[in-house]
Amino acid sequence: MYRVLVTEKIPFTDYYKDIDFIYKPENMDSHQWLMESINDADGILITLSDRIDSEIIDAAKKLKVISTYSVGYDHIDVKYALSRNIKIGYTPDVLTESTADFIFGLIICIARRICSGYETIISNKWEYRWKPDFMLGHDVYGKTLGILGLGRIGHAVMRRASGFDMNVIYYNRTERDVNGHVGLNELFSRSDFIVITLPLNDETRNIVNKDLISKMKKTAYIINASRGHIVNEDDLYNALLNRDIAGAALDVFDNEPVRADNRFVKLDNVLLTPHMASASYETRRDMANLALKNLELGLHGLNPEKYVNI
Repeated sequence: MYRVLVTEKIPFTDYYKDIDFIYKPENMDSHQWLMESINDADGILITLSDRIDSEIIDAAKKLKVISTYSVGYDHIDVKYALSRNIKIGYTPDVLTESTADFIFGLIICIARRICSGYETIISNKWEYRWKPDFMLGHDVYGKTLGILGLGRIGHAVMRRASGFDMNVIYYNRTERDVNGHVGLNELFSRSDFIVITLPLNDETRNIVNKDLISKMKKTAYIINASRGHIVNEDDLYNALLNRDIAGAALDVFDNEPVRADNRFVKLDNVLLTPHMASASYETRRDMANLALKNLELGLHGLNPEKYVNI
C-alpha cells in the first residue's frame, strides 16, 4: 500500500485501492503539515497553493512522485526534486480550452464594461433610461490582439479571436510556425488587448513592467490569467491610476487570495477575478483524472503521463 499525502480533496481517489490517501486537516497550514507528515510518504498530491521547497524535499525519505493539480509548477523546486530522482507530474492540455474561454470572457467584460453595468444596477445608480454617452466601452471586433507567449493556451485564444475578426500578433521567445510574430516592443505598441499566457520563471518574472506598459495605447487593455508575478504590480497599478491605459482584467496576483482592501479594488478600470480561469466542472474533473494518473505512474517508478523534465 502506497502512502500519499493530499492537500486538497479531489474526486476519483476511491478508485485507487492500492493507495492510502491521507488528507490535510482543513485549517492547518499545508507547508507545516507536509513537513510533519512527509517522512514516510511515497507521493504527494498538491495544488499550486502548496509550496514544495528543498526543506520539504529533504524531509521526505521515500518520496517517489510529486503530482500537482495544475498546469504551472513554479511552486515546486523542480531542479532540487529532480536531483533527488523524484518525478513531477502536472496537468497541461486538459485546461487549455476552458482557460481560453475565460480569457475571452475577460476581454469582452472589461472592454464592454459588462461587470460595471451589473454594479450600476445593484448599487441603484441607473438613473436614465438611455443616454448616448452612458456606459461606453470599446469594441472587440476588428481590434488587434497581442498574445504574450504562444503556447497551448495562446493558440486557443488565437483561434477564438478569429471569430471576432481580430488581427492577431504575438511574441514568443522562439518564433512559431504561425503568422504574426513581432518583437516585444511592437506587441505592446500595436495591440488593443495584451493577453498574457506565459509560464512564470526567472526570465518572465516582471517582464511586463513600466517600460512596456508605457508603449501601450491609452485605449489598450492588459489581460492576465497566467501568473501574477509576470506583471510588475506597482507599474501596472500606477498606469491604471493615471489612466495611461484603458484598463486591466486580472485573474492572478502576486499574493493570493486578494482581499477587499487590495489597492486594485479601488480602481474603476479594473476587473478582478479569484484565479478561476480553469474553474469549470468538466476541466476540474479532467485535471483530477490526470493528476491521479500521473501519481499512480510515478508511484510505480514510471514517468507520469505529463511530467516535468528540465
